[in-house]
Amino acid sequence: MKNREMMNREIDKYTSLGLKSISLGEIEGMKVGNAQDLKGITGCTVAIFEEGAVAGVDVRGGAPGTRETDLLKSENLVDRVHGIILAGGSAFGLDAASGVMKYLEEKNIGFDVGVGKVPIVPGAVLFDLIMGDPECRPDAKMGYEAAKNAGKDFQQGSVGAGTGATVGKILGKEFAMKGGLGAFAFQIGDLKVGALVAVNAFGDIVKDGEVLAGVYDRKKNHFLTTEGALLQGGRENPFNGNTTIGIIVTNGSFSKPEMNKIASMAQNGYARAISPSHTMVDGDTVFAAATGVVKGKVNDVNLAGHLAALAMQEAIYRGIMEAETLDGVPGRSEMKDE
Repeated sequence: MKNREMMNREIDKYTSLGLKSISLGEIEGMKVGNAQDLKGITGCTVAIFEEGAVAGVDVRGGAPGTRETDLLKSENLVDRVHGIILAGGSAFGLDAASGVMKYLEEKNIGFDVGVGKVPIVPGAVLFDLIMGDPECRPDAKMGYEAAKNAGKDFQQGSVGAGTGATVGKILGKEFAMKGGLGAFAFQIGDLKVGALVAVNAFGDIVKDGEVLAGVYDRKKNHFLTTEGALLQGGRENPFNGNTTIGIIVTNGSFSKPEMNKIASMAQNGYARAISPSHTMVDGDTVFAAATGVVKGKVNDVNLAGHLAALAMQEAIYRGIMEAETLDGVPGRSEMKDE
């Protein structure tokens, strides 16, 4: 496929800059698990940090659905998380975090409060209730299953939090395309920085001026684009939310304020790949977690933040390229190259 060749050329460019592309599972101290319900066409994805990870967050969309984000502010006490969950189901999906907490508590993992350990599990949700049965949503049972499934290898595309993800919805579901779960990671020297993202944007996914997925006329095999619809006074988005949610993970050693900055810089990946991004109907959120395996001078915030944005951009593209058609909404692989 033309676009897969384009992706490979991009990786070649990074290689020429001294960057090595690796799998997200190669980052020490983290595991990823998925669970989904194909009746509801929804799911959740969890990153597990059994030894804890210093974490931050950046929320820029106008319609976020989040959990424990205040805890991650630089001035607040707890600076280590034990899991981060991404889920569908809109606000209902926040319930999935309870299952992750239960799994971690059974493993005796959490913040020691003297009488026990409390697992710290921030998270964010996306709106996918237009897909499948809207009464089937991620819950504690699904969150527990995702945590139990966590490992170094995991699927991408229409799985986990990306199961019901869609993009390009300004003209309704009949013009939308599938989003999905994507991952990508870089290594330079000993430092590893990667991204995991569920792509569920109001806007289109663009690369070098070309639309990869978005508002699409299926009969004419032609993109209409969200930008074009907005400029022409296209109808108001009929859905309550969209939202792209993601996690940056590094094996570096960074402070909580530094991880908040890295999360902020990673939002540049959203802005480069999604047009428009950070709208009032998106709840765009990026978490960032550092496992602290690598010490020393390699831990430069500017470098890690830059790599975070690059990795997030590439992870978004992977989520789109791996997405499969569900509930009549076509994946990128189902359409013809223009």
